[in-house]
Amino acid sequence: MAKKEVLKIKLQAPGGQATPAPPIGPALGQHGVNIGQFVSQFNERTKEHNGTIVPVVISVFADKSFTFEVKSPPAAVLLKQAAEVAKGSGVPNKEKVGKVSVEQVRKIAQTKFKDLNAYNLDQAEKIIRGTAQSMGIEIES
Repeated sequence: MAKKEVLKIKLQAPGGQATPAPPIGPALGQHGVNIGQFVSQFNERTKEHNGTIVPVVISVFADKSFTFEVKSPPAAVLLKQAAEVAKGSGVPNKEKVGKVSVEQVRKIAQTKFKDLNAYNLDQAEKIIRGTAQSMGIEIES
């Protein structure tokens, strides 16, 4: 018989470097989940991301056990890494903060494809281009 799922918790944490400190500790602790066990499993599963923020969806069951699914890093985080900028522009239509190549956009779209609402890679690229534009990052051909 399958376990009864009580709730889903969505968090973002640094890959391979999560700690029981907020936001993880309070979000899990209030539902009786073993925080240390989650942190160790999460860090083991995300060590290849090494500090990059990754979203995680945690399913908590009635017996306080849990499972979790790690998603791909947010497009904004990947674009900031590719453009080597600290943050996006406050005025993206006037102030550009960085540049990325078409190849970098395609690579980010391939990384994010399974988590995007797109039927093919071209549509996924359009989504990534839109995110870059709203962050003030130019795409060079």
